[in-house]
Amino acid sequence: MNPPATHDDALALADELRPPLRRLYRKLRRESDDSDLGISPMQKLLLVAISENPGIGTGELARMEKLRGPTISGHIKALENAGLVTRAPIDPVDRRRFGLGMTGAGQELLETLRRRRRDWLAQQLASLSAEARQAIRNAIPHLSEIGQ
Repeated sequence: MNPPATHDDALALADELRPPLRRLYRKLRRESDDSDLGISPMQKLLLVAISENPGIGTGELARMEKLRGPTISGHIKALENAGLVTRAPIDPVDRRRFGLGMTGAGQELLETLRRRRRDWLAQQLASLSAEARQAIRNAIPHLSEIGQ
C-alpha cells in the first residue's frame, strides 16, 4: 500500500494537473464545434442535468447548479420554447411543482453534442502512442475518485 501523499506533494501535483486539464476541457469545447446547435453553454449544462435527473424541479436544479431560481427559469423557458425540455406536474397535491424532462429533440441534441466531443477526443487519443494511451487508461480510475 502506498503511503498517503503529503500536503506539499498533493499541492505540487494539483499545480501540474490543472493546466493540462483546463486546456483539454477548453479544446474539447472549442473543437467539437457546437455553435450550430443553437443553445448556450449554460443551456447545455442544464440539459445534461435534466437528462441525468429526470423529473427534477427547477428549484432543485437551481440548487444543484448553484444558480438563482430566476436565472434557471429563463433558461428553462428558452429550452421549452426550443422544444428540448418539457414540464410535467409531479406532485398531485401541489400542482405548482413541475418536474422537468427531456423531449426526443432534447435527447437527440445531447447525443449529437456527446458524439462530437467523443469523436474529437478519440481523434486526439489516436495520435498518441500505445503506451501513452495505456497510461491514460490506467489513470482513469484514479481520476474518477477525485471529487466523489
